[in-house]
Amino acid sequence: MTELGVGIGWRPEIADAIEGLTGVDWVEVVAENICVGHLPDSLERLRARGVTVVPHGVSLGLGGADRPDTGRLAALAEKAEALGAPLVTEHIAFVRAGGPLTATPLLEAGHLLPVPRTRDALDVLCENVRIAQDALPVPLALENIAALVSWPDEELTEGQFLAELVERTGVRLLIDVANLHTNHVNRGEDPAEALSSLPVEAIAYVHVAGGLERDGVWHDTHAHPVPRPVLDILADLASRVSPPGVLLERDDRFPAADELAAELETIRTTVAAARPRPLLIGAGARVSGGPMPTPAPTDRGTASPEPTASAPAGATDGPVRPPSAPGGVPAASAPAGSPARQRLGVAQAALLSALVAGTPAPEGFDVRRLGVQSRALAAKRADVVAKVAPELPEILGDGYRPAFLAHARSRPMRGGYRDDALGFVEGLLVAGLPEDAEVRRRLTAWWRERAGVRPPGPAARFAHRVRTVLGRG
Repeated sequence: MTELGVGIGWRPEIADAIEGLTGVDWVEVVAENICVGHLPDSLERLRARGVTVVPHGVSLGLGGADRPDTGRLAALAEKAEALGAPLVTEHIAFVRAGGPLTATPLLEAGHLLPVPRTRDALDVLCENVRIAQDALPVPLALENIAALVSWPDEELTEGQFLAELVERTGVRLLIDVANLHTNHVNRGEDPAEALSSLPVEAIAYVHVAGGLERDGVWHDTHAHPVPRPVLDILADLASRVSPPGVLLERDDRFPAADELAAELETIRTTVAAARPRPLLIGAGARVSGGPMPTPAPTDRGTASPEPTASAPAGATDGPVRPPSAPGGVPAASAPAGSPARQRLGVAQAALLSALVAGTPAPEGFDVRRLGVQSRALAAKRADVVAKVAPELPEILGDGYRPAFLAHARSRPMRGGYRDDALGFVEGLLVAGLPEDAEVRRRLTAWWRERAGVRPPGPAARFAHRVRTVLGRG
């Protein structure tokens, strides 16, 4: 397993600061934010210095009911090769739902949403992971996510879910200790219990990040200093196994370089002070530094998948075949169109529709928490659109945020953030807004430049209103 050391999430806003920091062994970059052939100069300079760069995907949605999109997988594979990355990472989450599988409109969450810890969801996830492993040139690691809501009638704990995922696919884990803290506050889940259930030898690296508590809910903001409870969970994990890498995430409200350096040093000392215990307790436990035990077979397969013939020459950890049950029969999975995929698809579409389209809450969910999650998704959309199209907050000023949140309440996301920005501005122009003629002129020019067509005039606006009234808008 690749030894990474202590690193930091690379973001354009702190690129210069990261280059000036000492003791940064590696960086992680959001895969969707870079283009092969046009890598940021800062990343190229870091690579030239021998700093490892790991692409971190956010849009695959491997926990969704559909099979992974081949185009997204190909793009992630291409970026891994361009960066010379030793592995790629993604999330155990779904990010879209609906479409042909459920015969409902396709909806985008614009954020990571939790997968139900059920057998159906696990079967689908395992199959999706195998598809991704076959498409990627380097090993894959998956991250546990933070959640504001809990699915009713779950069948497995987080630790059990992750342990069986690793056993059935051989995938590695990216453990986010800040997300364990988030789920402790929001869902009452014990971080120590989750860690004790994990196959710790499968950990590729660890995320550390800050957040804040508001009205009894912990928000994983990545915009605040790392709090003591998160460092305590990091220490607990490091007492069980020496993590190959630990990375600080910061996505907003970026502090000065010396504050980043101090947080990195705190992380480094926390890990160094928490020496692995001689004997670990729980699933996947082993003597630190000793050989990994061979798990006993289960009714879902063995835990020692063999490398595929397509593994790169000389690779010690490559894509793996699905584990086999006794007699060489592949372990349970969920092929395209299977009942498990359909059941999961219906459930995820109902939840996402309640969150972004205002439909009734599915049975068993906490309605208040769904409201918190819904507002958080809308705020996330507003924040990301402001970064993707920074001209809009500049043109609209203080009116940008309330106008966009009104847009988000009435128009669920169905594509990417650039499409969302165009739809937002089109909606304003169709409604004859803003009232300030100069602001409207600037928005019109912005929309025309990016949409490539004339903005909607009075006749088009009238037709749009008629279609909306008739339910065809």
